[in-house]
Amino acid sequence: MNREIDFDKMQGLAPAIVQDVASGEVLMLGFMNREACERTLSTGYVTFFSRTRNQLWTKGETSGNRLKLVAATIDCDRDTLLLQVEVEGAGLVCHEGTRSCFTKPIFRNGPRVDPRGVQS
Repeated sequence: MNREIDFDKMQGLAPAIVQDVASGEVLMLGFMNREACERTLSTGYVTFFSRTRNQLWTKGETSGNRLKLVAATIDCDRDTLLLQVEVEGAGLVCHEGTRSCFTKPIFRNGPRVDPRGVQS
């Protein structure tokens, strides 16, 4: 089985979905290049590649809301990562001060289901 990530499909980058390991909640999406992925795996803390600043950045460097890596998997096409994490600090992952970056609904058809399967 090939466990290599295909960074060539997106010009050296791969999307990295960040999920809370305990709740299953999707917290954010970032991009990794090979170096960011290697640093994440070697340090145990999530590091991304900033497309706007063209540099690596470790989540929580300034806020203290670090993402401790628990597990990492790749998808069937080997071009997207799923990072399961424990959030350290106050638990606010988004730069807007919320736990998740996914807080702005654009469509919903039917009841909302949270990660634990509870409808609301």
